[in-house]
Amino acid sequence: MAWPVSSRHLVGEGAVFDLVRDQVVDPTGADLRREWIRHPGAVGVIALDDADRVVLVRQYRHPAGLRLVEPPAGLLDVDGEDYLAAAQRELAEEVGLRADDWRVLVDMFTSPGASQESIRIYLARDLHEEPLPDGFVADGEEAQMDVVRAGFQDVIEAVLDGRLQNPVLIAGVMAAAAARPGGWDRLRPADAPWPARGLRDEFLARAPFA
Repeated sequence: MAWPVSSRHLVGEGAVFDLVRDQVVDPTGADLRREWIRHPGAVGVIALDDADRVVLVRQYRHPAGLRLVEPPAGLLDVDGEDYLAAAQRELAEEVGLRADDWRVLVDMFTSPGASQESIRIYLARDLHEEPLPDGFVADGEEAQMDVVRAGFQDVIEAVLDGRLQNPVLIAGVMAAAAARPGGWDRLRPADAPWPARGLRDEFLARAPFA
């Protein structure tokens, strides 16, 4: 469904994402200018322990100027890395855990009016302690994180009360709350296809940078 792009320019490069400017032709033939963020995408993990608690981190987010309560999450910035493998790596790196049971909770675009960021959020259960991956050293904001656990229902109430703001946490726990009454087996398997993610590469290839 992508509209034709008559020109594409890289406006600026960042450490994590880039700013792109497109001239887009709409179905009436009108020419529109649109700026958007080229982003590698990400994975997030709602890790639920045997005491029905969600494993979370508190991490500083500079654009918001706040320290947010979030689930373990990370960028899909390793070429060719499997989505599930990336989620397993983030769970080990950020909270020192592994999980024996993985399901897909939800796939989404975080801000499709401005960013290309797509994210897959997993449910992880049957948790066990896991050493940090070899060679991993936390830096930047991650070096200042701490790990907390909060009751699943308490997290739901905090979302509804407006006390939690992270979109990955909100989407993940609300999807888990919706799925839980029917049983976790209703969720997609961890290796389920992610069609929208594949369309991202087609979209980029359709119009090369000037």
